[in-house]
Amino acid sequence: MVERRDFGRRGSRFPPKPVEMGKEYEVDVQETSRRGEGIARIQGLVTFIPDAKPGDHVKIRITRISRRFAEAEVVKEEAPKEE
Repeated sequence: MVERRDFGRRGSRFPPKPVEMGKEYEVDVQETSRRGEGIARIQGLVTFIPDAKPGDHVKIRITRISRRFAEAEVVKEEAPKEE
C-alpha cells in the first residue's frame, strides 16, 4: 500500500459538491450575476443559469462544475409556486 503525503499543502482537498454533472434539479432563481445570468444556490453552491431571472422557478441540468460554482441550462420553466 502506497502512503500519500500532503507536503504541507493546506486545503488541497475540496469537499464533494452537492451536484453532479448532467443531473437535473428544481431551483428558485434568487438574483442576477454581473453577466446577466440567473443565480440559484443548491445546498450553498452558487449555480449560474443563463436566460433565467430572479423569481423564476426552473428545472435545470448541470453542465459544468468548478471549484466554487456550477453552471446549468434550463430544461423546463415551471409555473411560480403559490404561497
